Formats: sequence, C-alpha cells, structure tokens
Amino acid sequence: GYTWAPRGQQPVVKTCGKRRAYKVFGLIEYFSGRLFYHGQTDKFNADSYRAFLRVILRKAKGRPIILIQDGARYHTCAAMQEFFAQHTDCLTVYDLPKYSPEFNPIEYLWRSIKRQATHLRYFPTFDGLIQKVNEKLRYFAQHPDLVLGVMGKYRQDKSPMAA
Repeated sequence: GYTWAPRGQQPVVKTCGKRRAYKVFGLIEYFSGRLFYHGQTDKFNADSYRAFLRVILRKAKGRPIILIQDGARYHTCAAMQEFFAQHTDCLTVYDLPKYSPEFNPIEYLWRSIKRQATHLRYFPTFDGLIQKVNEKLRYFAQHPDLVLGVMGKYRQDKSPMAA
C-alpha cells in the first residue's frame, strides 16, 4: 500500500495494532463473469480448497469445468492431485507458471476489490473490514458484467478468441 503526508511530516497510519487476515477463495466463470467466492479467517489449505471446489462442482451440475490455478502449495499438494484425479470426468486443471499473476484473471478482480473496499481505509474492528470486503464481493457477484469489465484488458490481450 501507499501513504502520503504533507512535505516534511511523517505519515501517520491508524491501525488496530493486531495482525489478522481475511482470505477469499474465488473463481470466475470466464465467459459470463459469474463470480463464486468463499471468505475465511483460517489459513488456506487443501481441506478448505477442496471444500470450496466441491461447492463449485455441485453448482456446475455436471457441466465440465476448466480450472486455471496458480502454484500455491494447497493447489498442487498430493491431496489435491488425488481430488483432481477423482473428478477428471468434470474437472480439467491447468497450473500457471510460478510468479505469474498477470496470467491469472482473478488477480484483476482482487486488485479492484482491494482498491474499492480496503485501500487507504481504517477499520476500527476486524469485523468491519470483513463486512466491507464481503459487501464488495456480493456486489461483484451480482454484477458479472462488471467482473468482465475488470478483466477487460486481460480478456482483450489473452483471450483465445482474440487470436
């Protein structure tokens, strides 16, 4: 993040003094812009990722899913490889190269949500931060056209249809 202060003065940033994190699993239906997400305060791991994907598989109702994911350990661990092997009938998985957020379309959405919900804002309580992030997530989930708009440059530059 960035901060500013009048020239010659030390910037002052309010904090609650506690380090906590709110993490969000997310999946975008590439062509429609439909957003699926799940937020949690616990660390990401194979169990929580598998639970998220099970919800997605139920919502897909047997339609095939092409999942493009980054190289996070909980994406590529043995437990997830076993899960993916059990669902080859409806789930095809592609792993992105390491350190390549520019290839991951959901990164554009995360950036936009951070700018709109948390950037340069003080939250006196952690619950206030979670509430604001969830508010933005719900908003984007209800407006798939905006999700596609946030991904606009990615879709222009990287879309197989553009070739």
